[in-house]
Amino acid sequence: LLTFRALRLMQKADVVVYDRLVSKQILNLVRRDADKFYVGKKASNHCVPQDQINTLLVKLAKEGKRVLRLKGGDPYIFGRGGEEAEELVSEGINFQAVPGITSAAGASNYCGIPLTHRDFAQSVTFATGHLKDNTVDLNWPALARENQTLVIYMGLGGLEVISEQLIAHGLASDLPVAVIYKATQPDQRILISDLANVKQRVLEEEFQTPSILIIGNVVKLYGRLHSPG
Repeated sequence: LLTFRALRLMQKADVVVYDRLVSKQILNLVRRDADKFYVGKKASNHCVPQDQINTLLVKLAKEGKRVLRLKGGDPYIFGRGGEEAEELVSEGINFQAVPGITSAAGASNYCGIPLTHRDFAQSVTFATGHLKDNTVDLNWPALARENQTLVIYMGLGGLEVISEQLIAHGLASDLPVAVIYKATQPDQRILISDLANVKQRVLEEEFQTPSILIIGNVVKLYGRLHSPG
């Protein structure tokens, strides 16, 4: 999913610094003669560390090039866009941040799972399952609230801890969970389970990253609202 504004800038850039979550179809829309730098990351395997990405962006910009930092999703929702923007500001480099379509919104729409619904969830919370120090130490009481939808980015590696802690802090063990792999892309896969069994189901179905978790009673609507097409 791509905004028109992002597309226009993609076709003007001299240099593109892009992530693992950017599909080939999207990358093919970049200006043909633009230089491309891959700086993709996946869990516990960073092709280029974040501080080096920051340095690269500054270096390219100071060379007078029009630099495009291309990310999957939204740069300011667990996309480290804030860290990169801080570095640019500290170096006196002008930039603009273009909103993207975060994977929570893309996944929920493609899968027929509304993030809010008057009968099931009056609020939605986004959290990351992968913290800077590689722990999964979240605010469990705040996350384990009824009548809300919980969306966890990068939660596959810590799924066992996540499910155990949410149950321990009061959520029902049979609360439905959706695991979506490569949301909105042609090879998207979805697994429907519950908190007690989702870790085992993920292992059985061999789900990998990148996957996003949607936890809450809104997942019950998947069977009714999901369109196979």
